[in-house]
Amino acid sequence: MTTFVDRVELHVAAGNGGHGCASVHREKFKPLGGPDGGNGGRGGDVILVVEQAITTLLDYHHSPHRKATNGKPGEGGNRSGKDGQDLVLPVPDGTVVLDKDGNVLADLVGQGTTYVAAEGGRGGLGNAALSSARRKAPGFALLGVPGTTGDVVLELKTVADVALVGFPSAGKSSLISVLSSAKPKIADYPFTTLVPNLGVVTAGSTVYTIADVPGLIPGASQGRGLGLEFLRHVERCSVLVHVLDTATLESDRDPIADLDVIEEELKLYGGGLEKRPRLVVLNKVDIPDGQELADMVRPDLEARGYKVFEVSAVARTGLKELSYFLAEVIAKARARKPKEEATRIVIRPKAVDDAGFTVTYDEVEDVYNVRGEKPERWVRQTDFNNDEAVGYLADRLNRLGVEEALRKAGARAGDGVAIGSDENAVVFDWEPTVMAGAEMLGRRGEDHRLDAPRPATTRRKDKEAQRGDSAQKEYDEFKPF
Repeated sequence: MTTFVDRVELHVAAGNGGHGCASVHREKFKPLGGPDGGNGGRGGDVILVVEQAITTLLDYHHSPHRKATNGKPGEGGNRSGKDGQDLVLPVPDGTVVLDKDGNVLADLVGQGTTYVAAEGGRGGLGNAALSSARRKAPGFALLGVPGTTGDVVLELKTVADVALVGFPSAGKSSLISVLSSAKPKIADYPFTTLVPNLGVVTAGSTVYTIADVPGLIPGASQGRGLGLEFLRHVERCSVLVHVLDTATLESDRDPIADLDVIEEELKLYGGGLEKRPRLVVLNKVDIPDGQELADMVRPDLEARGYKVFEVSAVARTGLKELSYFLAEVIAKARARKPKEEATRIVIRPKAVDDAGFTVTYDEVEDVYNVRGEKPERWVRQTDFNNDEAVGYLADRLNRLGVEEALRKAGARAGDGVAIGSDENAVVFDWEPTVMAGAEMLGRRGEDHRLDAPRPATTRRKDKEAQRGDSAQKEYDEFKPF
């Protein structure tokens, strides 16, 4: 049974905003007491939060689909809908959030660090909020905006100061068990460690974390063995410790050869591991043959510039010197790190010539594309079954300058206009505003500007009639009898 998961694909969906309410206050002797429709509630966000007690992504492996609650619709009597509840997902410290293309969206390190993976939609305004001096009793309300949806990849990179690397059965798990209070599985066969182990070590006044990964073997960079899959857990470490087995029973192996193999695999993996400070631990020197081999290879290792320690996890020799030396290295590494500064609030005012939208012409589709945060949101909030709501949308687009931009781009009455992205764009025939202001209305919910014949419809009928006449003429000229 899987108990450790360090990479999952999470499907998140924020809550939709609640619809606004179109209502008119009614009481005895006051049949039309004014609009009193409330606003819709905001949809809930999906938020990732670092929680130190969480050490695996197993919950999201079993339940990858997560959705926040929707906002409630508004009601009459100026009652606004309830906001949707945010969905808070706890993740381990060191979780990296990526999109499906592998681009990093957030690096969550530190207790309480948050990231909004999906933002809830805003609620629609009720007709009470839409009323004005010229529009005293709107017969419509705005729809709620759908919440954002998408897929994100969560990848766990353990936050450790020291990383133990080496061949299977080199004694990494034994070493971490005696240096810290961690209780990894220890046995006398290769690949006992199937998941990374993490322990906390106290040496004097310095407290640091130490981690090991499943053993590396030749060809790990091509996917052999288990270690390469978990090397991401030691990417954040300050120092690498090569644990070399001086009592191996394999005749074709020796500590120097093992070190060269591991160094080559780290180089092929990348991730900056080849640049980390490193030292060498010659393990199992309590065995007579192990001590003899350690004495033989130590001069060669020191000639290469490595700091060498001879230890025995079983006899618990050499551990104090190793622990305090690692503490000294960690303390220096922490001192070199730049001090964290409070996050600055950056204000980026909108450019003077930024209209907030763009208008482009697509020659293939013969349509003018309008893209922008406001126009796209306004379209999603419009009830196209209500003429007055459509007229209100036309007024908003006109005030924003969309109609003027369409004229400058060469659009004429009846030309196709698409607002939004290609997959969910709203396409309509453009009718320039003749009478601006939705106050020029008849009954509630109607807009007389939509009663006139549409030029685009007339054009289509004329083109179809011309095609029909041409076909009839060709038939009359070339009929066989």
